[in-house]
Amino acid sequence: MANVTTIEPHVILVPYPSQGHINPLLQFAKRLASKGVKSTIATTKYTVNTIHSPNISVEPISDGFDEGGFSQAQNTDVFLKSFKENGSRTLSQILTKYENSTHPIRCIVYDSFFPWALDVAKKHGIYGASFFTNSAMVCAVFAHIHHGTFSLPVKIEENEPLLLPGLPCLYPNDVPGFIKEPESYPAYLAMKMSQFSNVENADWIFDNSFQELEGEIARGVSEFWPAKLIGPMVPSSYLDGRIENDKGYGASLWKPLSEECLNWLKTKPKQSVIYISFGSMVSLTQKQMEEIAYALIGSNMNFLWVVRDTEECKLPKGFIESTKGKGLIVSWCNQLETLANQAIGCFVTHCGWNSTLEGLSLGVPMVAMPQFSDQMTDAKFIDEIWEIGVRPKLDEMLGIVKREELLFCLNEVMTGEKSVEIRKNATTLRDLAKKTVSEGGSSDKAINEFVESLNLVC
Repeated sequence: MANVTTIEPHVILVPYPSQGHINPLLQFAKRLASKGVKSTIATTKYTVNTIHSPNISVEPISDGFDEGGFSQAQNTDVFLKSFKENGSRTLSQILTKYENSTHPIRCIVYDSFFPWALDVAKKHGIYGASFFTNSAMVCAVFAHIHHGTFSLPVKIEENEPLLLPGLPCLYPNDVPGFIKEPESYPAYLAMKMSQFSNVENADWIFDNSFQELEGEIARGVSEFWPAKLIGPMVPSSYLDGRIENDKGYGASLWKPLSEECLNWLKTKPKQSVIYISFGSMVSLTQKQMEEIAYALIGSNMNFLWVVRDTEECKLPKGFIESTKGKGLIVSWCNQLETLANQAIGCFVTHCGWNSTLEGLSLGVPMVAMPQFSDQMTDAKFIDEIWEIGVRPKLDEMLGIVKREELLFCLNEVMTGEKSVEIRKNATTLRDLAKKTVSEGGSSDKAINEFVESLNLVC
């Protein structure tokens, strides 16, 4: 029998350098570190100083645009090509640096947007694990495209939805826009499809979801996307509490305004506040901002609305002054702390997957207002599959949610006929999220299996 040593296994994790990708991979690093795995985040020189987390090492790699990252490149194709070339070289240098150390790296866990990282792993004779940051449902759709189940562009009719084996039927408003119109986001579509270019050669595939939420969907595509569901990758303090003082992700590209938000929320009754945030990337039209503002006025409810400084000019004149006391407008806040606050009654969200998981993990009912990409599919699940929120209907002429529709949905979630059932469903999923990451839960078991495999090669 081969000798099995007790050397601490070492894993390097490589996120795509945006907040929505860094957070779940950094959280996975913390989960691994809590189980005795030395974990190192390798991120771009432009983002490396934004990561501060106990027990996690950080190493810089280059995307070729070290002074400004993507904003310096200003072109997705140029950025990704440069990242592949420079990232492969500098990641390889890190692996070489650790080869003769007491903690040689045994595995690269790489963002699925970086399939080239698997080539680096194989070149160095170590494991490679692909980490998908979308829902299992969204990954399944793209896996089917890669597998050839259907081709692009996909034409979907209201009375003839897209039917894929083992998946809920998808109507036109439920699928990522660029699979209906591939020319609308060609670079992003190419990046999404590249995730599957060599995934069959990966030693592991991980997805930031969990069995009780999307296990059936994952099993339906396991033949060509055998993913281990290890989520939700939300800080431990909001779930199982097994990682000490794990109250935040440990990475922020923006400075949150936590104290102002929390002090204001202290003055509001339980479940009385509407929290509105469309994430860091979405830019709403002025008309949509106005419709949201007038819906909030019409609701006469308390609200906390995250509006970036560059977007504030789109608010109706006098809106901030006229709603003072009833509402608070901030440029950013700590979303997890906010959602966990007992004053929050619902979450108006763009349905990005991280925001969806955060709201779900904290049991907060949602009003789903997706804007593009995978958010459409996440919104369908919030409304129709999990029934933890509602999805306002778009005005067909304007392509936005009008104030009357949003006001109806806000009332429905906060105090309407559906509110009791929605809140009950949200609480059920919150409890399942806690259970799955707790000791013996399905996500915890999947992570333990990975750690045990790493221990066998040390």
